[in-house]
Amino acid sequence: MIKRLVPWLLLGCALLSACGVLPEQKVPTTTNAVGTLAVPDATREVLPATLPPPATEMPPLALLSDTPTATLPPSPTPTLPAAQQIPDPASVTWEVIARGLRQPVGVVDAGDHSGRLFILEQAGLIRIWQAGSLLPEPFLDLSGVVACCGERGLLGLAFHPEYVSNGFFYVNYTLERAGTLFTRVSRFQVSTEANRADPASERLLLEILQPFENHNGGMLAFGPDGTLYIGLGDGGSGGDPLGSGQSLDTLLGKLLRIDVDRGEPYAIPADNPFIDGGGLPEIWAYGLRNPWRFSFDPLTGDLYIGDVGQGEWEEIDFLPAGSPGGTNFGWNVYEGMHQYGGAPNLSTPLVFPVAEYGHDVGQSVSGGVVYRGTALPEWYGVYLYGDFSMGKVWGLLQLADGKWQNDLLFETGALISSFGQDASGEVYLVNYNGELLRLVGR
Repeated sequence: MIKRLVPWLLLGCALLSACGVLPEQKVPTTTNAVGTLAVPDATREVLPATLPPPATEMPPLALLSDTPTATLPPSPTPTLPAAQQIPDPASVTWEVIARGLRQPVGVVDAGDHSGRLFILEQAGLIRIWQAGSLLPEPFLDLSGVVACCGERGLLGLAFHPEYVSNGFFYVNYTLERAGTLFTRVSRFQVSTEANRADPASERLLLEILQPFENHNGGMLAFGPDGTLYIGLGDGGSGGDPLGSGQSLDTLLGKLLRIDVDRGEPYAIPADNPFIDGGGLPEIWAYGLRNPWRFSFDPLTGDLYIGDVGQGEWEEIDFLPAGSPGGTNFGWNVYEGMHQYGGAPNLSTPLVFPVAEYGHDVGQSVSGGVVYRGTALPEWYGVYLYGDFSMGKVWGLLQLADGKWQNDLLFETGALISSFGQDASGEVYLVNYNGELLRLVGR
């Protein structure tokens, strides 16, 4: 067992008070006392990294090179030609396929070819949409354990790549003990009934102390390499008062990467950037404020992250497949592409977002997914993302010359808490007001 100092995360949807969830809170930057938490590690002690002193003058910061430093694996042969530009949005619409959900925050396909979609309700239920309707009984009920709501709750779900054979799935949720808030990442297993999980099968992977009640992140996803990625916000308050984004001594403000198939309760992948020291070994990337939904392109393996801004800018971060670990996305030195004022960790250059928008346009980004379906071939390869508070949806596409096209496409009127896709690559939108929508042709 090792002891680690761990601040906390942020739920990247700016939720409205009328819905039981407040907009991302701009609270005073007072600090709470943060205790130590014993976290299981199968292998070794992790030594704290030494951070550089705050800079009095901001040094020049470099962007990631256009050419990745790692050799990219060959991409699968696409089933459709890639879009050359973002199509006319008038050709498609968002069709409501389910109603009656309670504060849904995510939708996930299990990869089992069952046609089911699993929907996260913030208060602690996982619901199943199957054959055009919501099943009356939940797949899993954690409402008696989950601390909700605000920016807390049941926030993430990922099914093991071998779910068909092992029945394992992973959840991220917040809980409270003796007045102290924690984020927990646990594994569960399906029961003998396909539509019921075994609530007694919980196996704890990580439990992380949260010093404030906002900025919890919560996204979970398996990457193309079979490892589990975990998105954590900077621990809350406003402006990152604990310096979590640039600190390598905390898991907060990070994208973590662990191997759940080895070790007890997990192992550190051999190519994680800090496995030999200099930072906590679970860290894959850092400098994130509140990564509210990230996704891997199912065709290329490219990574997209929607990172919620502080006061002025929302951003989409991007890492091409094969990029090495250790990327610094800049928070709280930068908010989007704009200097914010924190002290940088100079171990790596900062990587700026590929798209951003100001708070005159939206208030809280919800990261999306790349369309890889066949029903709408002209949309093949377009990344769709949105804004929670304003209901807007953008399309983002890297063009042949390497530049990015970023177009505002839809004014949905929804509180967009998340996006997802099914096994066929079709895209779904989660409306926090209780609906699940699918992108369809007119």
